[in-house]
This record gives sequence, structure tokens and C-alpha cells, in this order.
Amino acid sequence: MSAASDRRLLLLVGGGGGLVGRNVLSEFSESYRVRSLHRHPASDEGPGVEWVPGDAATVADWRPLLKNVDLVINVAWFRQPRLRVFEPLAEGLLRLIRTAEGLEIPRFLHVSVPDAPQSLETGLPYLAQKRRVDRALEQSQLSYAIVRPTMLFGPRDKLLTVMLRTMHRYHRFPMFGDGEYHLSPLSARDLARVLHREADLEDRHNVTAGGPVRWRYRTLTDEMFGRLGLTPRYVQFSPRGSIRLARLVEAVGSSLLYAYEVEWLLSDLLGLPPYEGLPEPLEPVEPFLDSEVRPLRDRQCGRAGTFKPDSGHR
Repeated sequence: MSAASDRRLLLLVGGGGGLVGRNVLSEFSESYRVRSLHRHPASDEGPGVEWVPGDAATVADWRPLLKNVDLVINVAWFRQPRLRVFEPLAEGLLRLIRTAEGLEIPRFLHVSVPDAPQSLETGLPYLAQKRRVDRALEQSQLSYAIVRPTMLFGPRDKLLTVMLRTMHRYHRFPMFGDGEYHLSPLSARDLARVLHREADLEDRHNVTAGGPVRWRYRTLTDEMFGRLGLTPRYVQFSPRGSIRLARLVEAVGSSLLYAYEVEWLLSDLLGLPPYEGLPEPLEPVEPFLDSEVRPLRDRQCGRAGTFKPDSGHR
């Protein structure tokens, strides 16, 4: 029997090609055989990953996918705030939980989200349907961990990378409210490490996962401008105006920013404490910012001959 066949079997549900899924595949592929359910093949799945084309929302019978599985990790979800997207997905995940419980799957990990303002918790399909899945897992007999990370960063992410590119292009950035709320950025690689640790535990629990530093939002955006060699310059919006701006961006069909994300940010609920228990320290955000800034500066050097920081930067 080969060493590969001796490894435990992991079912990864959703997003093997997404930010979290890519890092889960990298983290677990040496110690687990991986069966990954998602819609499109991922370029970095590797030879040890069995890709199962599909969508958790449409799987009627999970038993074939759960055959011989030792660990389930669900990362399936979407950013779009539309009920027609989330309700079928939630129903599919509820079927998964019931089937896993009936088959007595040894361990089930579910990536959820932190607390949000009550108006979002009850009125936003993104959250209301997510909490249905959370509650079903809590009420099951499964050994589970619900991991609730704060804002994630990593190569090809949809937040810090986009923010840096916007600052680099326009030399300005919108400031929502006073910027006195907080974030605790967590690397997607560290989230995968958190999941690996939680896979080896037996606790039935919810666990929040913040990064190593709780940043004041304005301090973080100032830092990002500074890494670009630019003086921080902001287009100021009131909290209400910030949400209206995000709704306008949504209305023109852009996925750059959603109103619920701005409201959540302004609530000051995303500055979670750092996750504890990993053998190595959590990754700070600054080296990631430098790695994302470098190609932007290189392209500018290519156009201008030399890179000249904004003369007003302190």
C-alpha cells in the first residue's frame, strides 16, 4: 500500500480555486488525500487532489462524496448579497451536515464569519443563510469547529490588493466615516493553518480568528499609501454617505464593493483578537503589502524610467 493511500481523506467543499481553498489545498495536501468539490478546475490543485466538478447547492446525495472521508472542510459561500444565490447553497450545506451526521464523519470544519450588526444578521441573505448553516452544525451530533475569521489577505485577494491598486492609480482613496474603527487582517495561509490545528482537536466549538495586529483602519490605509510612496489623501464620506456610495457601485453592476461590507466595517466588529495555539507566529500584513506594491512600482519605473515617491510623503 502506498504512502498516499495511507493518508486520511479530506472532502473540501467549495472554492478549491478561491483564496481560502487554494491555501487549504496547499496546507493539507501533504497529510491528507483531498477530494475537492467546486465548479471549475484550479490551476494549483496538484496531482494529489481529486477534483469533483459540482456545486454544493445542487448535490442531492452527499453519500458518494463522503465515502471513506475522515474530515470535511466547508469554505463554500459567496460575496453577493442576493437571496437567490444563498438559499440554495444553504440548503445544500444542510443536506451535507445531515448526511455527515448520519455517516458519523469524524470531524467537520466550517468557515463562517464574525458577528455583524443585528440589522445585517437578520436582514441580509448573506448572513441570515450563513447562520442557518452555523446553527445546524451546532445542533448536530458531529465533532465540529466553526471558524470565524476576520478580513483575509493573500495573493489575488479581493480587498487589500484592490485597495492598493486604487491608491496607486488615483493617489486618493475613499474614507468611510472617521476611520477610527478596526481590522485584524489574517493571512489566508494562516487561516489554513488554523483549520489544520482545528482538524486535530475534538472540541465542539466556535472560534474567532484575527491576525496578529488590531489596526485602526485609518492607520492601515495610511500605511498602504506610505508603502506606495504616496501621501495619504482621502475623499471623505459620512457613514450614511459611505453606504450610499457602495449601493451606487452595486447598482451599476460592480462587485468592487458591497454596501453590507461598508456597514460591517463601520460597526467596528472586525478587529478580532489574534488566534492562539499555532506553533509559528501569525503573519503580519506589512510583508504582504510590500509584495503587492513591488510590481506596481516596477511597472511605474518601466513607464517613467525611475520611481519617484510623492514629494509630500512623510
